[in-house]
Amino acid sequence: MNNNRPSFVWRLWLLIAQVIAVSAGLLIAWKAFGPEPVAPARTDVVALREAPHADASASASNGKAVATRLEAGFRAAAAKASASVVNIYTRKAPPRQLPGWLRPYGGSDEEAAQGQSSLGSGVIVAAQGFILTNNHVVEGADEIAVMLPGGKVAEARVVGTDPETDLAVLRVEAKGLQPITFADPASVQIGDIALAVGDPFGVGQTVTQGIVSATGRNRLGINTFENFIQTDAAINPGNSGGALVDTSGHLVGINTAIYSRSGGSQGIGFAIPVSLARQVMEQIIATGRVSRGWLGVSARDVIHETTGAAAGAALVAVQRGGPADRAGLRAGDTIVSINGKEIVDTAALINETAALSPGTKAQFKILRGREVSSLAVELGQRPVARKQ
Repeated sequence: MNNNRPSFVWRLWLLIAQVIAVSAGLLIAWKAFGPEPVAPARTDVVALREAPHADASASASNGKAVATRLEAGFRAAAAKASASVVNIYTRKAPPRQLPGWLRPYGGSDEEAAQGQSSLGSGVIVAAQGFILTNNHVVEGADEIAVMLPGGKVAEARVVGTDPETDLAVLRVEAKGLQPITFADPASVQIGDIALAVGDPFGVGQTVTQGIVSATGRNRLGINTFENFIQTDAAINPGNSGGALVDTSGHLVGINTAIYSRSGGSQGIGFAIPVSLARQVMEQIIATGRVSRGWLGVSARDVIHETTGAAAGAALVAVQRGGPADRAGLRAGDTIVSINGKEIVDTAALINETAALSPGTKAQFKILRGREVSSLAVELGQRPVARKQ
């Protein structure tokens, strides 16, 4: 048996070597001709939307063309609007001579003798000589002179004023006047380009450019009825009563006030929107005054419990015998709409009521407790505001 052992061991090693050789061959063949490895799926890869790569020279050319068109548009708008904007100069007669100790504080003898003068701007709204401006530009003036486009000076008279919106209408006797074109009120949007035209500081007619920063600004304490357009176009003393126009030269507002700590422009100006200005202007031209609807209530804002947003006007008090009282409105009622137009707060209630003519029957939707109902209310005549 001992003679056969080496032969057996040799055959065993030979078998093992053959198995290893075959396995290595199979592994090499699998790597060479087997399937491609599959990468694990990526769940964090997202598709990005990219703008197509534009030719640099073409982009520069297009940009220049757009800039040229915009520049030409601004020039045309400025020229069109400027032909309808005037400078207004006012003067108050000197007060009756008083002893020095009774004269206004800080007043000099020269000022007392000459009276007070001021300046502003206005907008020609009709070829018959009607000019729209701010009430504060002409309030208390004894003499009013208007410098028309072209340099001619004409004497003006006051047709009527509306202190509650700070608007006034003047009239001059002149021919060849170019009335401004009124813009569609609904076309005014935040971000629109706006041009302010007026006579700041009396330096002469000036055009500045900005954007419509906001619309519907109210509760600023400037006027009783506020629905201002806010703009960052430079507005300074002397611009009051001037035009705020769009890139077509159409009137979108009457420049009225600025927010400023220094007295000069700080990029926050306010203009009365053309919708309100036109409504007031047409009444003054027709009758010399403005009539407004009146409800005879006091109210407070209703705040939504969840969102914190204004959600109507709740009546706090109803004047006995007034229009609201006669129609059956009560303290505690919440007015949510007038003639289908939503009333979000007390400012909206005042504005919407005043926009209607006295004697108008308006449909009021109210919330009384948890019940919604409708009432027809015949509006009265809003009392004339007293001077503070």
